Amino acid sequence: MENQTEVIKDSKTISVLKAAWLIAVVTIVSKLIGFVRDVVIANYYGATYVSDAYYYAYQIPSLSLILLGGVGGPFHSATVAIFSKLIPNLKDKPSFEVNKLYSTFMSATILFFLTLSVLLFLFPREIMGLIINGGSAEMITLAAEHLKIMTPLLVIGGIVGIYYGILIIYKQFMLPNLSPIIMSAAIIGISVAAAPDDKKGYALAWATTIGAILQLVIQYPNIRKLGFKLRPNFEFTNNPHFKEICELLFPAVLSSTVGQIHIYVDMFFTSSISEGAWTAIGYANRVFQFPVGILVTAFLVPLFPIFARLVANKDYDGIRKYFNKGVGVLFFAAIPIIIGILVVGLDSVRLVFERGAFDKEATFMVAEALWFLSVSILPYVFRDSITRVYYSFNDSKTPFVVAFSSIVLKFLLNVIFITKLGMGIGGITLSTSLVTLFNACVLGVLMKKKMEMDYKSLFVNLFKMIVAGAAAFGVCLLLAFAYDKYVQLPQIAFEVVKIGLIAGICLGVYVPLNLLMKMDYASELAGRILTRFKK
Repeated sequence: MENQTEVIKDSKTISVLKAAWLIAVVTIVSKLIGFVRDVVIANYYGATYVSDAYYYAYQIPSLSLILLGGVGGPFHSATVAIFSKLIPNLKDKPSFEVNKLYSTFMSATILFFLTLSVLLFLFPREIMGLIINGGSAEMITLAAEHLKIMTPLLVIGGIVGIYYGILIIYKQFMLPNLSPIIMSAAIIGISVAAAPDDKKGYALAWATTIGAILQLVIQYPNIRKLGFKLRPNFEFTNNPHFKEICELLFPAVLSSTVGQIHIYVDMFFTSSISEGAWTAIGYANRVFQFPVGILVTAFLVPLFPIFARLVANKDYDGIRKYFNKGVGVLFFAAIPIIIGILVVGLDSVRLVFERGAFDKEATFMVAEALWFLSVSILPYVFRDSITRVYYSFNDSKTPFVVAFSSIVLKFLLNVIFITKLGMGIGGITLSTSLVTLFNACVLGVLMKKKMEMDYKSLFVNLFKMIVAGAAAFGVCLLLAFAYDKYVQLPQIAFEVVKIGLIAGICLGVYVPLNLLMKMDYASELAGRILTRFKK
């Protein structure tokens, strides 16, 4: 019986790894298309008050579409946590009770976000004036117009989040991670067609709205095929499972909203720095999210349903095993990313964005924000991973309380770094990194109230990785200085060769050092590569 249990656990590990690789590949494609979208926007709109107005306005509807409704967001997480326990056999059509719960959840979601959309549409200037208080009247007015155009994104975000959760329960990982490509493609196509004559960025706002609608439309047929049918149901009381969803969802929504409040705090301070500053921070976050988002999405999306089932079975050893395995792999991959950002971050931003209306000053602003943001990668992956464990225990209150308590810290750090020390953009992202570290530490400590985690082995391994990373960073930094001094090539070739060379040297030092220290992740990676070559 014990051997049988081990075989089952091993098969789970293999399926998780396969799902992780699949999601990683799909997410890479999605992120690459997203990068093309950002390059197109940067080329036509640069880092100007028009791009600032668009990104300021987009922060509000993106709360629903990306933070609340995105993969890993509260609506996706609540759907997975509750519905995965109610659907024992994925080959069968959902029962009447499950379909009724689905209809109730969808009805409540649509009603709530529709109300918010109406309020945003009626009072856009007042809302944008409050958020970007330090901006010019012209920017506030333009941002308000963009916000009116993008209000439908609020309703779409909630629905998409539920769709994501259902599809992932049924192990349909491809569509939730591919659907953002639709929005990116719409923005690229409409921007290229309209940008030369689009002096106010209205085409950009309309493209975003159209892309979100298409993102919803493309997922609907699969939801219907699985057997889920929406019949308006407003029986919100005396419904135990819906109550369970609300108990998990409400604090999680508040927690994500608190995260958005952090962004609004940043917007308030950034509006007084310089024109294009908020656009630069937005691009820095996108560059940051390209590798980090792929890693976190690839491993946590397939792991989360497993965490939920392990908690239901009270298999705490299994939780510790999968948590350390997942976070350990994320740590192992994150350190070379940090090295790359610090050593060739400026070169990467220049290569990707610096053309058209996006000049050298804009490039440096993005790179500066990215350098300070890079130090948050390790606490970021830990925080997101431990949060999934809380959600598996149907506890979204603790992450909310921790996130809420950090608002004051965020504000104080912004005052210190920007108002007192005059650090500008770097101060904004440095405060973000420190707040992320604070949240990760507090969540890690409070997990003891639910179960004992095996942090010792996790952080001993992390220390070994950091030692190997420090050595690799030193070698890469010296090589970068030498390259800049002695190599002369056309700009694009110069950047491409430099980035590729640094990446190769970094891995060439980092991985062997981890092998010498007998790190499991490095051994597993080396084994997989050797197996591929043998085939």
